[in-house]
Amino acid sequence: MSSKTNEKRDMESIDLLDYLRKEIPVEDLRDFESPKRINSIDFVKGFAIVFIILAHIAGAWLNSQWIFLYGIVFAFLDVLGPSLFVFLSALSVIFSVRKKLGILPENVIRNRILTRGIVIMVIGVIFNIISIDITIAGYPFPLNLWGWNILMFIGISQILSLYALKLSKMTRLMIGFVIIFTSDPIREFIFNGVKAGNVILEFLHYIIISPSPMTPILPWVSICFISTIYGEFLYEAMIGGSKTDYIVLIRKFLFSGVFFTAIGIFLGRLAYIPGDSFIHATDYAVGTLPLSEYPHILLYKYINSQMIIPEIRYPGMWEFLIRGRGPNMIYNLGTSLLIIGICFYFIDLKKKKNIFTNMLMYYGKTSLSLFLIHFVFITLFIGQFDIVIFPFIYIGYAGLMGFLMYIWIEYFRGVGSPEWIMIQLGRIGQKTTEVVKKEIQTIEEEIKETIHKRKKEEKSDKSN
Repeated sequence: MSSKTNEKRDMESIDLLDYLRKEIPVEDLRDFESPKRINSIDFVKGFAIVFIILAHIAGAWLNSQWIFLYGIVFAFLDVLGPSLFVFLSALSVIFSVRKKLGILPENVIRNRILTRGIVIMVIGVIFNIISIDITIAGYPFPLNLWGWNILMFIGISQILSLYALKLSKMTRLMIGFVIIFTSDPIREFIFNGVKAGNVILEFLHYIIISPSPMTPILPWVSICFISTIYGEFLYEAMIGGSKTDYIVLIRKFLFSGVFFTAIGIFLGRLAYIPGDSFIHATDYAVGTLPLSEYPHILLYKYINSQMIIPEIRYPGMWEFLIRGRGPNMIYNLGTSLLIIGICFYFIDLKKKKNIFTNMLMYYGKTSLSLFLIHFVFITLFIGQFDIVIFPFIYIGYAGLMGFLMYIWIEYFRGVGSPEWIMIQLGRIGQKTTEVVKKEIQTIEEEIKETIHKRKKEEKSDKSN
């Protein structure tokens, strides 16, 4: 008898609470949301979470003399942060759907992805309660529940990517770029309406942009449509499995990456500074963007805070480096494709592996939990380190986070981690599905018995 049959019988026979008490295999926690056989995806996710940790603690721990380095590095390497993380998260939906299609009912696949997305969004809501209350004035509870942080958007991207798959690749591409090119004027229109006191636009601003507009639905939702296209290319190459399939895939990623990166830089070549309103930049003048709408542009002030060579001052930030602007989304899309393509070449095609790559792959497998736990000690050393000490502090802190995550997963079975919560909810859904199926089968059998009994009685009456 197969193990799946045994598992099904066991699932039907035990109480739900007893079922949930059963240990979750460590492999399931490590491999949650990790496409099988694609080590480069976990590697890139690990690389992204390590940079996110670096960005957050650098902004908090570097002293005033060296905080300008945080501004420069963060501005140019922000592509390794939320956009790459969301891109990879959307890719995982492809594998969750495609590899289980035909094995599990479509509604079960859909419900698992919906559950995963909703749980991540709930975690994002809890994160908002703390972060918005501390950093943004004027949004008391319950208004501080809503805000487009990275967790909120990863959650919604899981759901939207699922439904984006129902469209053709060309339709998704067109929708993605329409969103990118229309988001800037739409956000400007909404902002001006809010300033004019339009109540309807104030409500739309709260929903679409939110009090914490780090990854707002416009233009970030474009990633859900475009990334699924390349996710399908990746899945098709893995199904093919030949070296030729891999090389064709890498070329698609690299050529698209170079093209989109170049377009993003060209369209975003003009410079902006923080302001209170929208003033469009030209070839001869620097424009302004509202800091409340584009908080990432605050990096401009950090960059110009350097006093080592006071004469050096930057007129503004290039638009392709300002998170949330249209050219920035195209630039990030291109660089994400380049990074994934290069890593796929070396790790999956050339099979380059060592202690460093294995470590980052482990970080990638547990990236969601790492994102949350790295905030635990972030307030310990506000503005205390210079550039000589900080690299050692960062390496030690990132290593500590990985060690804590390892202990949590390997020795405490990840109990309470986001991955553990989502697996448990999935098991509840699985258990419930089996119970419902069993009840339906029982009802069907009763109906059949009733019909058979009536036919027998009718036959008996006719014979009499």
